[in-house]
Amino acid sequence: MKNAKTQKEYFEEIIALAKANDRQDLADFAQDRINLLDKKAANKKPNKVQQENEKSKVKIVEVLAGTTGKTATEILKDIPELVSNQKVSALLKQLVESGVVTKEVLKGKKTVFYLTPEVEDEDMTEDDDIEADTVQALNGEITE
Repeated sequence: MKNAKTQKEYFEEIIALAKANDRQDLADFAQDRINLLDKKAANKKPNKVQQENEKSKVKIVEVLAGTTGKTATEILKDIPELVSNQKVSALLKQLVESGVVTKEVLKGKKTVFYLTPEVEDEDMTEDDDIEADTVQALNGEITE
């Protein structure tokens, strides 16, 4: 199934159609709506679950530091408060997408995760793709 379009995408199409038909008033209206959507998205703060997930990601990074790699099950054994393999896997997927952790499939099914070398060297800055809280925690700026 094709992903549904966002409101922003619809308004961008309206702008293109309005400009093609010399309807600047419609284009201005749609642009105002896009600006409101952008403003709303910029003001959005992480909810409680997202904040907990950031803390859990920091713990995962700490567990992976200095290792040659661990499976999701091994990480779960080190951090039992994460409760399930599914939770660990979801957080690891986010860390892989942000470039903090590298994923490697060994011998068919076994998947091992380890810190990306730049992260292990702590050469991270807030310009990286991961959340600022995770960067601060990796640099030792956040304490619980």
